[in-house]
Formats: sequence, structure tokens, C-alpha cells
Amino acid sequence: MVELGAPGSLTLPSIDERFARWRASLAAMDSNDVPAALATAGMRLARDGLKAGRADSAIETLRLLVQHAPDADQAWQLLGYAYREEQHVEEATAAFARACRLRPDDIQSALGHAQVSAEAGIPAAPLFRRALALAPESLPALRGLGLTLAGDGRTREAEQLFDDALARHPGWLEGHRCLASLRWTLAGERAFARSYAAACRLQPNNPALRLAWFRAVAQTRDWEAARAIVADAERVLGSSPALTVARLFVASESGDDALADQLFQQTEALRDDVRDIAYVRFCLRAGRAETAEQAAVRLLGTPSGYMMWPYLSLIWRLLGDSRAQWLEGAPPFIRAIDLDFSAHDLSLLAAALRRLHTAQAPYLEQSVRGGTQTDGQLFFRPEPVIQAAKIQIEAGVQQYVAGLPERVPAHPLLGPPRGGRLLYSGSWSVRLQAGGHHVAHTHPMGWISSAFYVELPPAAQLGRPPSGWITFGEPPPELGLQLGAHAQVEPKPGRLVLFPSFMWHRTLPFDAGERLVVAFDVRRPRS
Repeated sequence: MVELGAPGSLTLPSIDERFARWRASLAAMDSNDVPAALATAGMRLARDGLKAGRADSAIETLRLLVQHAPDADQAWQLLGYAYREEQHVEEATAAFARACRLRPDDIQSALGHAQVSAEAGIPAAPLFRRALALAPESLPALRGLGLTLAGDGRTREAEQLFDDALARHPGWLEGHRCLASLRWTLAGERAFARSYAAACRLQPNNPALRLAWFRAVAQTRDWEAARAIVADAERVLGSSPALTVARLFVASESGDDALADQLFQQTEALRDDVRDIAYVRFCLRAGRAETAEQAAVRLLGTPSGYMMWPYLSLIWRLLGDSRAQWLEGAPPFIRAIDLDFSAHDLSLLAAALRRLHTAQAPYLEQSVRGGTQTDGQLFFRPEPVIQAAKIQIEAGVQQYVAGLPERVPAHPLLGPPRGGRLLYSGSWSVRLQAGGHHVAHTHPMGWISSAFYVELPPAAQLGRPPSGWITFGEPPPELGLQLGAHAQVEPKPGRLVLFPSFMWHRTLPFDAGERLVVAFDVRRPRS
């Protein structure tokens, strides 16, 4: 519907206006029976709301709709998706279950029910198998079942499932990624990415498959193998911008500066996230901080812009620019909050977390070394001890947010609005053992990141301070920058450490014992 606005212009009603009008139309009905046209309009509006990031309004509308039309299976399905988006996991599970009862043959409802159940820590393998009974070659259902089996500790069964599925669907990129990551955790296998090689023999002219293989291998910094993958792809497919960027990335990250410089010049007009980040890193390694700054600032308004803030923090420190303190705070925006957990509370939480550490090694893309990290959203799990811990931890996060300086629109930490519900882009547990540590990294999917210490080795086992401490501000060593830490925080059981997600951080190795942590990323609020 289009309304007349100012003379000579047309204005579309906002999503909020559309929700309000639909609710007014429902309220004006004389009967409890919703006309089909109004029900259809409500579901279309809910879908638009989900796409626009307004799952909260979609929930309000869909709850009204199912009150008046309790047998509308599609409305229940949409309500499940909306609840899931707002991280109301219990309500999402119930909504999908209701949709499945109303229409048992609907694959989307069956899949939604399985996915949200897995996220909630409910045994989900039977639900994914039910979805596969409805659609035997559903790739999302196969992926969900494989990840669920792996999370349950049935890694070899998961490996076989992905292997069999990829034999039937060699071009399934997400399946290859999951299988390669899983195989890496089993033993850090040199042949962890062998499914890509087999698939490329079956589909030699599939450029996306070859690039996915390259990314998996490049993640391990095996530059010789990565070069061979690119060379073979160019032999079969010919040159392309994507393959040139792949060669450029290897040259830059492996120290082949002459070739990297040549390829950066050749691709100067190309806008590509991998190329842009590689260029900023290359300039930093080459001591060209001013050039790196120009490139990073130019990218701030692009989809990859948020990934530039960690590099700008390094650049401005190298240049002695006061914007480094503007960005990271003076003192830095790091806060340690000692929460009111008893030793008994922490012991119960530690026991619950240990049961979730079923992997033998960290996943390929994780910063963990010498330990494991749990999969899935920890805070979605129903165990009372985890939910009780979440409540106390969230109170600490609200305290941190309330203590931040006033909003600064252009700032990645201070710019977003405050006061809404906390949503998480991830939550997990890390278990480190003797010598374990985290390499320097950031969290590009988060707004505020964390470490909550559940259990630590005795001081005599940790080693001399700062062994086992979390350290902020040190760049990744491969950049070769002479910048030290600007803050270190001592871990203590019950201590919650919060900091901006764009801030470089790492955990120092310790001598012996076990270090058990809960960590999470708070999602950036929408403006």
C-alpha cells in the first residue's frame, strides 16, 4: 500500500506502521474467525518484519494471529522462527512442535523444530532423522544431524554421515566445511580436507568448490598446499579475480613481499574483503602505517568495515594518534567484575561444563590451543545451573553497559543504542590444560566480549604471573609489530572480564592444571 506524502512524492508506510494497522484491523473484527486475507497479510507482514530485524513485532502479531486461528500451522512455524531470532528458545521449541503436530509432513517445521531443539540442548538426533524421513536429501537436515552427532561425542558416526552425503552431493560446500573442521578436531589430520580433493576430481570446473578448499587449507597456514590448490585451479579454470586474490593472500601472508606488492597493484580497483584485509595487514608488516590507515578508513563504511577497527587500533598506536585512546578508552574499556558465586555454585557449573567438552581438539577456526571449546550456544541450554549462571552474568553485563560513557555515534562500542534485551552472537565454554592458551584474536561478530572464570589451577600450578592471564592490545605476532600489551587482567574464580569485541586479546600459557571458562559475545544492538 502506498500513501501520498508531500506534494509530488510517495512515501511507503514503515514496518511499525504496517504492524499497527494490521493489529487495528484485527481488533476491529466482530468475529473471532480471522478472514483468510487478513491471516495471509499478517504472515506476510511477519516475514517482512523478520527480514527487517523486527522479530519482536513479528512475535506480537503472530501471537495475536494464533490466538484467533490456533490451527494455522504456517503462523506457528513463523512464530517459531521469530522466537528463535529473539532467542526465546523454549517458546520457539513449543511453537515449532505445535506446527509439526498441525502439519506432520511439513519439512520446514520439522527442520525448525530439530534445529532449535539442538540449540536448546534437547536431544535432537531423532528430530533431524524425522526431517530426513520427510526429505531424505535435505542438506540442512543432514548438516544438523551431523553436527548433533558430533556434539554428542559420536564423531566417527558424524564423519561417516558427512562423507556419505558428500559422495552424493560433491558440490555441497557447507558439508565439506563441517567435515573438514570435524576431521581436524579428531587428530589435526594432515588430510583433514581430503573431501574437497575428491569432490574436485568429480567436479573439476566448480570454482566455488576449489576456493572453499583453498580457504580451508589456508586457515592452517599451510602455504605450500594452498599455493598448489590455486595453481591447479588456474590450470583447469584459467585466471580469475577470485583466484588472483587467493594467490595474493598466500603471497602476502607467507612473506613473498615482491609478488604480493605486484598483485596488490594489479588488483587495486577490485573491491574484495579478503584482498582489502590482506592489504592492510601487508602494509602494517611493511612498516607503511599511513598507507594502511588510508585503506582501513576507506573501508569503514563498507560491509567489511567492522573488521577494520582492530587494525585501526594498531595503526593509531603506531602513529601516536590520540584516536587510539578514543577507540579503546583511556583507561581501556576493560572491566573485571567479581560476581557473587559461591565455591559450591562454581563447582556445580564446572561439572556441567565438563560434560559438554566432548571434542578431542579445538575446531579449525578457533583461537584455542591446548584445549577444547564447546559447540552451539551455551546460554540456550536448559540445565538449571547454566541458566542460573547466565542470570548473574547478564547482571554483570548490564552493569558494564550502564557504566560506559555517553553514546558516540561513530564509535563501534559506544555508538549502538542501549537498554534493550541482551542477545548473543555466540556463547561457549573453553577448557584449557597444561600449556593451553589463546592466540591473539578479536570477535568480529560481537559488540561486547567476555571471559568468566569458573575453575582455575592452584597458583603453584599456574606458574609465575602473568601465566594464564588475559592480555589486551598485543597484535598477532605474524604482523611483526613492536607493540606491547596495554592491559592484563588476573583470572579469579567468579570473575567476569568484559571488553569491546574489536579489541585484540589473548590468554597466556600456564604450567599445569585445568582452566575452565565461560565466554560469550553480546550481539551489536540495532540502531
